[in-house]
Amino acid sequence: MSCRLSSVAALIVVAGCLASCSSGSGNGAGAAITLAGHQAATRTAGHHLTLDPSHDYGNEYADGLLPVGDGRYRTAGAKKGYVYACATYAQALSRGGGGAQERGPWFTDDNSKYDINKKSHVQGRVHWDSEHSFTTEHGKRKVATNDLPTHTSGVFPVDSSDPAYQYDRNPNQISAQSISLELPKNPKYGSPRCMGGVVGVMKTGVMLFSALDAGGRDAGAWEVQDNCDAHPQMSGTYHYHSLSTCIKKVSVHHVIGWALDGFPITGPQVHGSTNVLTTRNLDVCHGITSKVKIAGEPVTTYHYVMTEDYPYSLSCFRGTPVTTGPVG
Repeated sequence: MSCRLSSVAALIVVAGCLASCSSGSGNGAGAAITLAGHQAATRTAGHHLTLDPSHDYGNEYADGLLPVGDGRYRTAGAKKGYVYACATYAQALSRGGGGAQERGPWFTDDNSKYDINKKSHVQGRVHWDSEHSFTTEHGKRKVATNDLPTHTSGVFPVDSSDPAYQYDRNPNQISAQSISLELPKNPKYGSPRCMGGVVGVMKTGVMLFSALDAGGRDAGAWEVQDNCDAHPQMSGTYHYHSLSTCIKKVSVHHVIGWALDGFPITGPQVHGSTNVLTTRNLDVCHGITSKVKIAGEPVTTYHYVMTEDYPYSLSCFRGTPVTTGPVG
């Protein structure tokens, strides 16, 4: 199937085109990707978890040791620290296939944690002609992107001489896509909704996938990405699973992407690198309500937060995503 989308209405085709992260040879082993504690905070009358900007949340993972989230997904409703997976997506994950071939030496503490500072990265600094736009019109937020990044990428397929090859022999090649989305400009907050593998798009023009690899493991821990924390899957779609170090403005008040339900995605820093939100400071969908600057104006809104720890970004939808059912 060609991943060349000519209209917003063709979003369902995106799901069919975006095969799950896989380092397989394209033989169908990878699962199909689909679209779809301590809390110093207050709750509004609408039960939104609300940021306390005066509180010092600390920096829990300053040492770089992160918990491994293998298998932390469920279909029976949302739960903090778990991906709320739609049934078809979960079935694909349970079949496994694809992803990294070997556990890297950055795993520690009986493989319950991994050291992000010791993790391998795919080598190379490849420049791309990124084309993307984010506009608003008639109550919609229109996104168009070729999925090529504004920053450099590593060299893919991973070369056999690259030290990363011994852990993750990703054979996929980055290729331009043609993706058009129409997201609600004013999404409505509601009960958690399940999701598939593609969950949003970042302002670098790059797609955002869930925290899971093709086998339901923690993609941030297992898969070897490039120096910007991204890699391609089988159809050539370059994507993130976790917060990219090449996204520099990561304040909780700064929009760095948009989820498929139209809510903004921000970084985790409340006040610099020593006051940082983690999963335990957020709600079951990995979000919170605070003031966020949108189109140059501060707006109080619910938004998802990308954190250092699993599940890294949204783990369920609070609004209605552009497609609600798993496809592919």
